[in-house]
Amino acid sequence: MIGSTQTPTGELTLRTLAMPADANAAGDIFGGWVMAQMDLACGIRAAERARGRVVTAAVQEMAFAMPVKIGDTLCVYTEIARVGRTSMTLKVETWAQRYLTHVMEKVTEATFVMVALDADGKPTPVPQA
Repeated sequence: MIGSTQTPTGELTLRTLAMPADANAAGDIFGGWVMAQMDLACGIRAAERARGRVVTAAVQEMAFAMPVKIGDTLCVYTEIARVGRTSMTLKVETWAQRYLTHVMEKVTEATFVMVALDADGKPTPVPQA
């Protein structure tokens, strides 16, 4: 459930600080910035698994349960849910560690599909684990 204070699932793949340049006038971090961090985390995790270049092919629906605020540490957790021939499906959870506390709150989640590419930019098989 989004917004719960349960424990994150997956591997901590990216941690970054939400800064004033990433926020609107009310101090809420732009959703697009949060999504970009999720995309970066998926790129890191998928490239490690593919042992090479990957691109984002699709992102399933995202809904924000609560805002990320300036000063929060954004924590992105990824889990490879499925490996196909040339693609990988990753489950992603994004949590905010609230500024100067140990409080962690889940702010959103999504499913990303990443595709492995060869040197010519064509889909290539994902190596066996």
